[in-house]
This record gives sequence, C-alpha cells and structure tokens, in this order.
Amino acid sequence: MASDSLGLMDTLNILSAQLLELWQATIRVMPSFVISLLVFLIFFFLAKPFSALLVHPIGYISTSNLVQNVVRRAISLFIILIGLYIFLSIVGLTQAALAIVSGTGLLGIIIGFAFKDIAENFISSLLLSVQRPFLIGDVIEVQGLKGVVNKVTARGTTLVDFDGNHIQIPNATIYKNVIKNFSANPWVRGSFIVGIGYDASIQQSRQTILAVLNEQNEVLKDPEPQVLIDSLGSSTINIVINFWVDGHQYALNKVASVLMHKTVRRLESAGINMPDDAREVIFPQGIPVVQVNPQQSMMAKAVDKPPVQNDSAEVSTQQLTSDTQDIIDQARNARDPEEGKNII
Repeated sequence: MASDSLGLMDTLNILSAQLLELWQATIRVMPSFVISLLVFLIFFFLAKPFSALLVHPIGYISTSNLVQNVVRRAISLFIILIGLYIFLSIVGLTQAALAIVSGTGLLGIIIGFAFKDIAENFISSLLLSVQRPFLIGDVIEVQGLKGVVNKVTARGTTLVDFDGNHIQIPNATIYKNVIKNFSANPWVRGSFIVGIGYDASIQQSRQTILAVLNEQNEVLKDPEPQVLIDSLGSSTINIVINFWVDGHQYALNKVASVLMHKTVRRLESAGINMPDDAREVIFPQGIPVVQVNPQQSMMAKAVDKPPVQNDSAEVSTQQLTSDTQDIIDQARNARDPEEGKNII
C-alpha cells in the first residue's frame, strides 16, 4: 500500500515538473511569440493596400478588371505567406516554415491537376480579357453557335441567339477555336443570284438591277454595289448581285429580301425573261402537230399571259433595322443564367 502511494507521488512530481518546465518555456517564448504575431498581423493588414499600390501601374497596360484583381490577390497572398514564414521562423518553427514554403508549390501542383478544366477556363478568361476579340453586344460565332455576347465571366461566355436562347460556352472553348465577329466591321456584304434568258440584253439587265440598288437607301454607295455574270446555266445567264449595308443599323437578310423582290419585279416590267432551268420531256407517242392561224396564236398568247403583278410595296427603313438591339434588350430583361461580373 505504501509502495502504491509512493509511485503515485513520483508520477505527480514528474508531471508537475514537466508542467513547470513547459510553463517556463512558454514564458521564455512568449516575447518572441508576441513579436512574431505582431509582425504577421502587420503583413496581413498591409497586404491589401500594398498589393493595390503595386498593381496600380498595370492599369496603364491593361484595363481589364479581371487581370488587375487576379494580380492584386496573388500579390496579397504572397505577402501573407511571407508574414507567416517570418512568424514561424521567429517562434522557432523553422521546419514548419520550410514545410509551408515547399508545400505551397506541391499544393499548387495538386490543385492544378485536380481542377485542370477550371484552371484552363480561368486562364482563357484572362487572355480574353486582355486581348478582347469581342465586346459585350457584339454578334459572334464560335463552333457554329451564333449570337449576341451577353456576359463574359471568369468561367464562360453567354450568348443569346436570335431565337432568344441563352448559350453558355466555356472560355477555353472560345479561346481555342475560331471566333467570327460580325460586329467588328460595321459594313457587311450581301449577295444573291438572278438568272436571265439568253435572248435578254445583258447590258439592259445590268442597268435595271443597278437602278434598283441605287434607289435603295440602305445600300451603301461606297463600297459600290456590283452586278456581275456569275455563270452560264443550261437555260439562263446567272448574274450575281453584291451589295454592302451597315450591319449595325440594318439587317442584311431583310435588305436582301427587299432587293430580290424589287429586282424580280423590275426585270419583269422591263420585259426581261427569267426562264426556269431547261428540262428534257419525252413523249413516247409523239406530239401531234396542229396548224394554227398566226393571228389567232398571237391573240391566244396575249390572253394566256398573266399580267405582271404590281406588288412592289415600299418597305420602311424601320422594318429593315438590325435585330441585334432587340436581342440585347431581351437578354437584359431575361433571367441571368450565370452568376459573376463581366470581365470585358
């Protein structure tokens, strides 16, 4: 019984001695700990204003908010890590400080492999933000997807097509593929083909078509429209008509529709024939020949020939305006499909 009491006392004495030694060590380390903590807090609170000061010159190189935010956060994180390293070094945890420094790089590699797609989209968003191949409101086409640029975030780009649908494309996909920007150059060219008969006057047809183009106010005079022979068909001389419009103001398909309508009616009024393609028709039993009085034949042709319809109703300029602004207004009123701020 006495030996048990003696063993318990020895244990308590050893424990108290260790606690006393720990307390003394804490007292000795306390000044260093307080100083190191103050140093860390100084680095922590100075990281934000100091990074903002360092990133300020970048504004002269790039106006992209995303680039400036990323650089500012990277500088802030670097300053905080320096403060943490100094904190651990002053306290005496040098090995832990080295482990943090080395582990930061290792952690970056691990995160890079784990979030490869996210990192790829983020880097692509940085490049798009700097290079700016398009702006908000531009009409672009990527991988066959065409629409108005509604929003560009750090993850992806949102297009609104001309049916009102929202299309979200990852920024990496946009950056690695061909981007067709329909809004970069306001002038867009349209074209259509009309076929006239071989018995028609090419010069008269050309002048008639040019008159239609010159009368249409939406067609630009510079670059001037062109009326050229495109090919010789089986029964028609095919003429291609090229014209230019201001794509920011007018819809190319609407102007082309009006021009085709007026061209056909003007050629008909000028007596210029526009035959259909030649077709071979076989009559196994032959074709009976009936002699007809020439005067009666002319009268029959006059009766059978349908009159030219005068349906060349004028289309107002308002009806030919571009649909881009309508799509932008619809996108502005629609539900936002993706959270985040625009980066361009």
